Amino acid sequence: MVKQLQITLVRSLIGRNEKQRATVRALGLHKMHQSVMHEDNPSIRGMVAKINHLVTCTEVEG
Repeated sequence: MVKQLQITLVRSLIGRNEKQRATVRALGLHKMHQSVMHEDNPSIRGMVAKINHLVTCTEVEG
């Protein structure tokens, strides 16, 4: 089975720099408490690592 990551934006982007805002947008997040599903791969993991103080990430089998 393919592992997926559920990524939820839990902190506001107000006061954050442009790189962090761009990373959040690239993941497909637009609003607070919005969740998206992505396949678990190194590029997505790297993006989450850069903004781990703004999001929560859980692994989902599916």
